[in-house]
Parts: sequence; C-alpha cells; structure tokens
Amino acid sequence: MLQALGLNALTEGVYRSLLAEPDWGVDRIAANLHLPEAEVREALDELLELTLLRPAAGSHTLRAVSPEVGLTRLLARNQNQLLFRQQQLESARAAIAALSAEYVDRRPDDEMVLRLDSLEAVRDRLEELAATATRECLSLMRGGAVRPDSIQAGKHPNQLALERGVVIRSIFQDSFRNDPDTLRYARWLADLGGLTRTVPLLPIRLVIVDRSIALIPTDPSDGRRGALELHGEALIQPLCALFDELWRSGTEFGRPAPRDDQDLTGSERALLELLGEGHTDESAGRKLGLSLRTVRRMMQDLMNRLGAESRFQAGAQAVRKDWL
Repeated sequence: MLQALGLNALTEGVYRSLLAEPDWGVDRIAANLHLPEAEVREALDELLELTLLRPAAGSHTLRAVSPEVGLTRLLARNQNQLLFRQQQLESARAAIAALSAEYVDRRPDDEMVLRLDSLEAVRDRLEELAATATRECLSLMRGGAVRPDSIQAGKHPNQLALERGVVIRSIFQDSFRNDPDTLRYARWLADLGGLTRTVPLLPIRLVIVDRSIALIPTDPSDGRRGALELHGEALIQPLCALFDELWRSGTEFGRPAPRDDQDLTGSERALLELLGEGHTDESAGRKLGLSLRTVRRMMQDLMNRLGAESRFQAGAQAVRKDWL
C-alpha cells in the first residue's frame, strides 16, 4: 500500500513489525516474516534512508518513527518532488509549443498542396499529425495487406492519439482478413478503441486529420514514392464525403461479410463487375487485394452457382439473373 512513497512490500513488512514490536531484533523480525536476515538488514537500511527509523534514546537500537510523523513527512516530500516535476513538464510543454509554432506549418498561406517526396517524409508527417490531432483521424487502407513496417510505424502514434481521446476510424478492404499481420493490427487497434469497417473495394489510400488536412499517395500504385498533403475546403470536403459514404456502406470489423438479394458478398459482386469491365484476373486481384489463386477460386465458385461452363456464359447468366 505504501509503494507510492518508495516502500516495497518487504520494507513495509519490516516497518510494520517494528511498529508492532519495537523491541524485536533482526533475528525475530526475520523469523516472523520468514525472510533471510540479510534481506531484513537491507530493509532496515532503506527505512533509515527514508527517515522512518531513528536511534532509540539511551541505546544503540533503532525504533520506528510513528506513521503520523514519518509517513506524513515522506508524503510531503513526494508531493514536493511531484510538484517540481509537474513544473518541469509544463515548461517543457511550453517549449514544445514554441518550437512547433516555428516549424510545424511549412506551407505558405496560399499553398493548398504540399509534396512529401519519400516514405520517410510521409511517416514523419503522419506522426506529427497524430500528435497534434484534436478530434479524429480517418483512413482508407487500400489493398489486402498492410506492410509490417507500416504497421510498426503507425502503432505508437495511433496509441498516443487514442489515449488523448482522438477518434480513429479506419476502412480496410474485405481481403485484409487474409493477411495475419494486418488482421492482428486491426484487432490491436479495436482493442484500444479504434473503429474499423470493411468494404470490398477502395478507390485510393487516404488519411484525413480533423477534416482539415488529407494525405493521398503521389503514385496510387506505389505508396513508397511519397504523398501529397492537401489543405483547403475545396480539396478536403469531397474526400470527407467519400469517406463518410464508404463508412456508411461498410461492415463493422468482427462481423461476417453480408450477402445481398442474390446471395453475393460484396467481394463477389465487385469481382464480377471488374471482370465485366475487362479486367484480367490479375488486375482484378490487385484491386481487391486478393491473390490470383483466390480470384480464380472465387470465379469458379460463381460459375458453378450460375451453372456456367465458360466465362462468357457466366457473364450472360449474371446479367440474366440481375447479378450485374
């Protein structure tokens, strides 16, 4: 109970023993507490340092200082140390604010687009935004799997933001469940209070902070080539509307993918639509975040359900049955 004052359980036990039996020596205390005498002597030294023991008048023995005096004095000492530390932290907070005011806004007042030329620059900026966000962080996690290094880079900033009360909402593609690392990350985020939904297909990768700043990849096919940081209502509002619409149509993390009136999952319908638009199995798989083997397995299952023996026949049957 007194650990906050610097007493561990062993030291507290020795202190309590001396309060109850002031005449006990090391051997009696050790026997009563079932401890080696060497540990009792170490505890006595700690009690002396904490001024909870003092020499008895007219003898060479030590007596316990009463809790009203000794512990109250120790509590006051700890409170003074805490107050000093709080003052130091407030000074540090003011210094951080002053430094941030000098460097955080690198954008000219009239510039709505800032280019981040490398993955490292993007990660640094995301960390800054997570540290300064006040309301919410929104993200579209396009693709089935999130790279392990990206997961690791994002964990600490996300945790700090959530602890400050910032709302984090993420939309993944349905196929993320096929990647163990991404699935573990989504569960970790949900356990901390992050909100996650899934949709079959996402158009872009996107991060929006406080509905005032957005980041999108410079090259949609390769997020490692940097990003564009967008400012201004004209650019941000449509992206927020896109996120909100996808969020409304998404499935909450942990629930099975729903099926529509034709008994199709969102991923199955998206696959049919992509193939109907002329995509190959490979390109459809890239958009859905699925492996080529998974795409072909899904397509074979759809053909069986349509009673089709060829892709062409499957397309005709899908139109006839209002699947497309």
